Amino acid sequence: MRQDLLLNNVMNSIEHNLNFIRREIGDQAMLVAVSKNQPSEAVMEAYQAGQRVFGENRVQELLLKHPVLRPDIQWHLIGHLQTNKVKYIASFISMIQSVDSLKLLEEISAQALKNDRVIDCLLQMYIASEETKFGLDEGEVNDLLISIRQHPLSGVRICGLMGMATFTDDTDQIRKEFRGIKSFFNKFRSEFFREDPSFNQLSIGMSGDYLIAIEEGSTIVRIGTKIFGNR
Repeated sequence: MRQDLLLNNVMNSIEHNLNFIRREIGDQAMLVAVSKNQPSEAVMEAYQAGQRVFGENRVQELLLKHPVLRPDIQWHLIGHLQTNKVKYIASFISMIQSVDSLKLLEEISAQALKNDRVIDCLLQMYIASEETKFGLDEGEVNDLLISIRQHPLSGVRICGLMGMATFTDDTDQIRKEFRGIKSFFNKFRSEFFREDPSFNQLSIGMSGDYLIAIEEGSTIVRIGTKIFGNR
């Protein structure tokens, strides 16, 4: 009895959290519910509350959840992706938000074509002041786009950019970083995608800063803790 009551409280909490966030963002941005480190039961509770787009950081965890959850879920890979693991998700992944090299993009295209698919991708840019191994700078994105202009990859569709702001309480810094990647988005769209309307997504903003991100032009927000609670 007590276990059932606790489960109902969790379900009500996830549904409540989702409804609150949806009211805040309205139709300004797509909500990706970040389900990393969450059990499949929690994902299902969010699904039953109407959520259909979920984000996972690790291929191994995604492969455990995908077969046991509903087939109409749209899965986004939002964490670092190794080229040797692309083949495991190429048949079903909806979007890979964390493309950080030409080599990875080429592998995604190759594996997509093996599955008769075109996979939507975002290029991950490094915009934070913290050190990280992953993410492209402006010059690297420019070089990558020049390369695929010269040698098109038919298995991928580049839909925009993704970035993560510095983990800080300084909202001015966060806003500045979001404005920076928005300016890069506008620049690359103008220079490389003027005739391609599919380059239209900017994925910035997480649980602590998604409202600022939307104000600065985000079209996708990735929210985990404010939906599922602390992991």
